[in-house]
Amino acid sequence: MSKELDAVALSVRSLSMDAIQKANSGHPGLPLGTAELAAVLYGKIMKHNPANSAWIDRDRFILSAGHGSMMLYSILHLAGYKVTLDDIKAFRQIGSRCPGHPEYGYTDGVEATSGPLGQGVSHAVGLAIAESMLAQRFNTAEFNLVDHYTYALVGEGCLMEGVASEASSLAGHYKLGKLIVFYDENRICIDGSTDMTFSEDVAKRYEAYGWQVLSGSMYDYGQIESLVAQAKKDGRPSLIMLKSVIGKGADSVAGTAKAHGAPIGAEGVAAAKKSLGLDPAKDFQVVPEAYSFFEKARKDMAAREKAWNDMFAAWSARFPEERAMWDAAFAPGGVSAAALAKAQMPAYKEGDSVATRTASNAALNAFAQVLPNLVGGSADLQGPNAVAIKGASAYGAESRGGRYFHFGIREFAMATIANGIQLHGGFRSFCATFLVFSDYLRPAFRLASLMKLPAVYVLTHDSIYLGEDGPTHQPVETIASLRAIPNAHVYRPADAEESFIAWKMALARTDGPVALALSRQNLPVFTKDDPDWKHTAECGAYIVRKAADAPDVTVLATGSEVSLALKAASQVTGKKVRVVSVISKELFESQPAAIQEAIIGGKKGSVRIVVAEAGVRTGWEGWAAASDILSVDRFGESGPADAVAEHLGFTAEALAGIIAK
Repeated sequence: MSKELDAVALSVRSLSMDAIQKANSGHPGLPLGTAELAAVLYGKIMKHNPANSAWIDRDRFILSAGHGSMMLYSILHLAGYKVTLDDIKAFRQIGSRCPGHPEYGYTDGVEATSGPLGQGVSHAVGLAIAESMLAQRFNTAEFNLVDHYTYALVGEGCLMEGVASEASSLAGHYKLGKLIVFYDENRICIDGSTDMTFSEDVAKRYEAYGWQVLSGSMYDYGQIESLVAQAKKDGRPSLIMLKSVIGKGADSVAGTAKAHGAPIGAEGVAAAKKSLGLDPAKDFQVVPEAYSFFEKARKDMAAREKAWNDMFAAWSARFPEERAMWDAAFAPGGVSAAALAKAQMPAYKEGDSVATRTASNAALNAFAQVLPNLVGGSADLQGPNAVAIKGASAYGAESRGGRYFHFGIREFAMATIANGIQLHGGFRSFCATFLVFSDYLRPAFRLASLMKLPAVYVLTHDSIYLGEDGPTHQPVETIASLRAIPNAHVYRPADAEESFIAWKMALARTDGPVALALSRQNLPVFTKDDPDWKHTAECGAYIVRKAADAPDVTVLATGSEVSLALKAASQVTGKKVRVVSVISKELFESQPAAIQEAIIGGKKGSVRIVVAEAGVRTGWEGWAAASDILSVDRFGESGPADAVAEHLGFTAEALAGIIAK
């Protein structure tokens, strides 16, 4: 067996060196240094079936050190996933299934987008949490439907990033025994030896987190298998520290920073091939035994999945109601459209005064009643964020059936874990904090957008109107910065009714994340002139105050500023003033011109547009002249909300003055 695994490891090195050299770009150090782990992990340890990368009960592997992507692409190709030799030859080229870093949804067998260090292992924590929750929900004494492990590979770079610390701390607290992380301990980073910046005792650090810590060699197959077996016997997550040599096999760079982030060079590759027993004159060599090994292994892998499918069929016949719940849980985005339609909007009447964060909680609970797989939590802000789920217990080491997470003050890890839960499948996840603290989790929101993950981010205290906490907590620039992320949707509902619709729109989305920006202060429920506004709102905007078929001025307002705009419009005489609630600027801007024109009251450019938003004007310049935008282009002040707005000149009277010009 070791001879066959040697053939796999050698082929990983061969393909990785040549792909990186041909692209003249990439990171050869990790693929060369961890080839043996790839071989034994995919060849013997993991439960997977390359013929069906979507098998629900497969083990998951996350390459957190995503710069070493050629290791992953090489082993996926050898194992029989839909990664061809031509894809590998086109590494880092447009159209190849082998981009510079692993990308979820783009390459068969890639479980998460990784590359931003630390986020991959944090995703792995979310995957392990999801596995434990599904097991609690669906396993029986006779049917062990959900029983798989989550593996990740980290390097020193991942462990230096703060998000890895946050997530690892929580994983230890939750006792995620089915999470096994390998540490590629080569002690090298791009700038040189990690000794210059990284001298902590990693083992003691992870022991303090509540992990089992094991150690061994990256190049001993039997020892790695034994360490994994030992890890599986412990109820804690495990860190397996494997001593390695970066760039192993390429003597010109092995053990040095030169192996980390640049091609080895033609001469170095030729020398490495000769040293490894490959033909220096041939590129992209695969040892025949590597292919034959996986050809035989795939038969056993397929048989293992078939046995699971047979068990699943028997379980389905025995428990048809639970099977229906399973199917609903694994609907696209984790949301059954039929269930979503059953949620009822709470009753509100004109003049009711409700903060949108409060209305959001009512909406969340309405949807939670019909979507039992809607799970999430906040970063120590359950009350202020208003995200408690009535009757729901908290998830924990002793309560895997809980659906609410106390993430602690770990905003970044919270978001990556929510992404990981969404990646796993079977759930729809949300997370929550103050809008201004989205700065802590922005990289996770960006990756959710890139991966097209429909996680929901509940972000409250959305403007200067949070008041007394002052400029440190008043997110004047934050909404604009989130809107700038491609494929991200930011919804800013203006009253309690819109809050329900915003949640419904967010949960109906299946191809990207949604940030719900919600008010701390109470807002009035207002009359909507559009009788079909609940449907029109799905375009991102709708008419609140029509005024006329051809208005003189149309005010585009968001969130709390819609009621401000209505008040301002009532103060203006001699002009026909339309008020439009823009729940989602980016969604509205994605609509065809005809829809935009119907909402604003004419062709863009022919209708005077005024904008009102309690944040920076950035992004609104395409709609209105700077002088026609009521915005907050400076940091706020500490004081009561209305006094802050008055001090900053953000008032209905100021907006009326702009409209009346």
